[in-house]
Amino acid sequence: MLLVSIGGLLWWGSRRRLKATGLPGNYKRMLEEYVAFYNKLDGEGKTRFEARMQQFLAQVRITGAGTVVEDLDRVFIAAGAVIPLFHFPHWEYTNLHEVLLYPESFDEEYNLQAIERPIAGMVGWGVLQNQMILSKTDLRQGFLDKSGKYNTAIHEFVHLIDKTDGATDGLPENIINQQFIIPWLDLMHRKIKEITEGSSDINPYGATNEAEFFAVASEYFFERPDLLQERHPELYALLEKIFRHQPKTNPPVNEEV
Repeated sequence: MLLVSIGGLLWWGSRRRLKATGLPGNYKRMLEEYVAFYNKLDGEGKTRFEARMQQFLAQVRITGAGTVVEDLDRVFIAAGAVIPLFHFPHWEYTNLHEVLLYPESFDEEYNLQAIERPIAGMVGWGVLQNQMILSKTDLRQGFLDKSGKYNTAIHEFVHLIDKTDGATDGLPENIINQQFIIPWLDLMHRKIKEITEGSSDINPYGATNEAEFFAVASEYFFERPDLLQERHPELYALLEKIFRHQPKTNPPVNEEV
């Protein structure tokens, strides 16, 4: 499954905070049923997660393009946005104004009728600046498949995070502590080599370039942290440091970058 991302920015807490009124009850039930990351949080963490989702949904339009946007889609998109930035409480995707939801995957011309439709998600540029396009089928599959290592929404939002330093290059300089840059670059290139040699269970698309490796590895980290820790302990440990997240213990957050 090919995933593409172009452009996109987020910013440090510049938007007006909205008064929290709480998520609808059915949204919480969907989180409990389908979003493993949310279910591993304690009560206070779940409250913060819900507030971040509410903020995202109030600031980013979600529009159906040939499909109806349902509550389940809103929950999955907002959860995909919140998960990678959960431990960065003042970061928001201020250069993302709208998510366009297509019924299925599409090609480079946004064509749903093409013979080959390799794209499940992308962040737009040009006339689609400040927009993200997601395939509804792939969006849902990422959360409904509880044993899988793939998540289209997380993948695309990680690309946005990567882009904040001006380059989508697999090195998220605005969130990674300086001391981890060299170890991350070294490990990333070693892991890409393993993929190209056919000796890795990481999605082969991660070998396309460093940006795609970072997005693919992040999907794996958030969707199946148990499996990643077992099979790639060094990669797991570095992603914990980059995202300041420990799935099993959920420690206090150090906001310093």
